[in-house]
Amino acid sequence: MHTFNLDIDHITKIEGDASVSIKVEDNKVTDVKFAITEYKRFFTEAMKGKSIIGLPAHLARICGTCSNAHVMAAIEASEMALDITPSHQTEILRSLTMHGLIIRDHALHLYLFCMPDLYGKDAFLDFDENDPDQHQMLHDGFDVKSAGNFLATLISGRSVHATYPMIGGFIHFPEKAGIDEAIKKLEEIRPAALRLIQKFKDAPDHFDRQTNYMALIPHEGFGYINGDIITSKGERFVEADYRNHLEHVVVPYSQASRYEYNGDSYLVGALARLNVAKEKLHPHTKESAAHAIALFPSTDVFHNNLAQAIEILHSIDESIDLLRHNTFVPEPAIKKPGRDAVGIGVVEAPRGTLYHKVVLNADGTVKEGEVIVPTGQNQINIEQDIGRLVDKLLGEGMSQEAIPMEIEKLIRAYDPCMSCASHFLKVYWNQDIPSQEASAPTCSAIDLA
Repeated sequence: MHTFNLDIDHITKIEGDASVSIKVEDNKVTDVKFAITEYKRFFTEAMKGKSIIGLPAHLARICGTCSNAHVMAAIEASEMALDITPSHQTEILRSLTMHGLIIRDHALHLYLFCMPDLYGKDAFLDFDENDPDQHQMLHDGFDVKSAGNFLATLISGRSVHATYPMIGGFIHFPEKAGIDEAIKKLEEIRPAALRLIQKFKDAPDHFDRQTNYMALIPHEGFGYINGDIITSKGERFVEADYRNHLEHVVVPYSQASRYEYNGDSYLVGALARLNVAKEKLHPHTKESAAHAIALFPSTDVFHNNLAQAIEILHSIDESIDLLRHNTFVPEPAIKKPGRDAVGIGVVEAPRGTLYHKVVLNADGTVKEGEVIVPTGQNQINIEQDIGRLVDKLLGEGMSQEAIPMEIEKLIRAYDPCMSCASHFLKVYWNQDIPSQEASAPTCSAIDLA
């Protein structure tokens, strides 16, 4: 029987910095602490007193990798506060912005973070160019991410911290040459997306998680903006009503806020989106990936990776249609004066539902605000699953030395966003290492808000 403490000071190949502390007594897990260790940067405090015009650019800096999701949520919240209804063209451009984000961000997670686990590699760049399969995956990864970056830059000005979207519209509009090039690039990566789906459909790791799955689902089609919040239990509520359902949970060992839905943990992200709305996927996606889509709804946490791969294909197909069947013309942004009001913006970021709230003064300055990010909503499930996984592995006789990698793979399946970590895992078994040595250097961080 084993009794030990396991501390993982850094989880590798995730967006940012987190740690895990596990206590095991007589081969049973007695305590788990999953801690997001980056210090709060008080973005919501910094909002106060600033003009609402600069709010989207300010909140985009919360996170580098999914900044454009924060831009979209902040714009939506600001427009609600100002009573602005965007044009149909603006809505299409915002959808394309989100599709570009989904393609590039999911590609980053699946190819660079998760795929090395499938090949027993430490890093994506360790792939063997002389191996045909690894060669293909290596080049697919860069091609898919590049196409997503191109689409995001064409539509929104940058793939990170978009400059074209603004409250009430856009300041720049795609021209035919750029649109034609984007369509070409998207068509070229479609076979890569299908290979990616097959790769994660055949992936060996599985872990069952029974929970409530929740996502913002558009009124029409499958997308990432404009809809109602829907759960796998059949519940539905409007965006502005989120605070009547989400409860803030504070724990002393983590810097990020946790949330419960009506008193229970829940899961957001690609897995949730496919579980509640797979029938809304693009027809070409459903036809080409029917074998994989048939696995949903799923309670397998590792199917979040598969769901992300399917979403890449959907965003490719949807973007091609939107680019082909729409002509974009310059139009002025809609502007209205400030007023005493509250605005709510909700989008589906790559990792799940993202909530922005802004309380506006009559002079157009921000009184206060709130940001609820996907990873905060998944924290409770992640922590619970770590304990269940370790119990399972100990029961199967896995060695202490092998357990940390399995924990990391599980956490990576959730795709938590805590900024990029580029170092490698260091594990210390407390009974063997003096306390003064049981630490490792921290990595750089991007705020979770």
